[in-house]
Amino acid sequence: MKFFQIFKIKDLRRKIFIVAFILVCFRILAAIPIPGVDLSVLKNFLSNNQLFGFLNVFSGGGLDNLSIMMLGVAPYITATIIMQLLTMIFPKLKQMYYEEGSAGKAKFNRFSRYLTVPLAWLQAYGFLNILMSQGVVPRFGFFPLFTNVMVITAGSMILTWMGELISEQKIGNGISLIIFAGIVSQLPTTIRNAFFAYDPSVLPTYIAFVIIAVIVIAGVVFVQEGERKIPVAYAKRVRGNKMYGGVSSYLPIKVNQAGVIPIIFAISILLFPQFLAQASAIFSGDLSAKLSEWANYFFNNQYLYSLVYFIMVVLFTYFYTAVTFDPKEISKNLQRAGGFITGVRPGDSTSGFLAKIISRITFTGALFLGLIAILPNITQMVTGITFLTLGGTALLIVVAVALEVVKQINSQLVMREYETF
Repeated sequence: MKFFQIFKIKDLRRKIFIVAFILVCFRILAAIPIPGVDLSVLKNFLSNNQLFGFLNVFSGGGLDNLSIMMLGVAPYITATIIMQLLTMIFPKLKQMYYEEGSAGKAKFNRFSRYLTVPLAWLQAYGFLNILMSQGVVPRFGFFPLFTNVMVITAGSMILTWMGELISEQKIGNGISLIIFAGIVSQLPTTIRNAFFAYDPSVLPTYIAFVIIAVIVIAGVVFVQEGERKIPVAYAKRVRGNKMYGGVSSYLPIKVNQAGVIPIIFAISILLFPQFLAQASAIFSGDLSAKLSEWANYFFNNQYLYSLVYFIMVVLFTYFYTAVTFDPKEISKNLQRAGGFITGVRPGDSTSGFLAKIISRITFTGALFLGLIAILPNITQMVTGITFLTLGGTALLIVVAVALEVVKQINSQLVMREYETF
């Protein structure tokens, strides 16, 4: 079995133990709270606030006890998204990321890390302000507030560094694995709550929930692995006495081209009214109270919140796909390599054909992401049971990360099999 082969190869075994050790260190640090936190009030606040419950997923469970890792890798993810958006405005950044190879991407990632520091500081300050206004944490003075903000910022940067150490082992993306570890660590608590809250009168609901969960997981795997293969042929070229090209391949276009990025975009926009309400308190207490009242009404209205959330995820899926998938650039690269799509002329015809294909596929991927995003709201509205929620976004992350880790481990096993010949 391949599982036992993993531990027979010394180098691969060492990498797995390094990753496991880093993830254990992360979970230990995530259990250290900042001073002055009432955990019972905090848990009640998180359970009644869907938005912060979702952010708890991306912090790897760090918000559960307002730990020094409470921001998780969210600032780094935000910085990366901002940098990718800036490639649309600044041609030099686009050239650095897409044309300068691994050196350009390394430089691009370094700029992302620089941007992470001020973003982490702002997010830490904003979160603490919101939690203080809700009575979750006591009102800090200037020095305690400044100290906590710096500690939380440092925690986020340490976690980003841990993620890069994991990525260097080449058995999965470090940032994704950290989020994965945080989600999986909450499973025992979820199972325990379901067990203690068990009611024999709602047994059919439990059975239906399990069946739907299995179907949803199968659907997520199917869509994550789904792709459209566009046949590509390469022209024959003669150089000296040798002939190159003349082979056929395909261009894979995934159904879910954007991953979970559109959901992060949507959440960032949905968070903005809360931060705006807190910032406006500097100028007007009445305006801040009114904005907070509107924001609370919106988040407490399940139907309105779900509808807006769904629409925003769909729109951002199209937006992010347009940013990351440039049909004209792909058409140029194919033409430079002597390749062409079967039955389509190179140049503008190829870019138009690719744009048409990606538009159709993105429609399916956008609907899928939108439904996954509001899946917890749907299960709560249908069942009326708060602890039986299919965490769609968490499920998507877990499945995507698990599939990616399995693929990378398999590729390393295959590589080592070839080395033995």
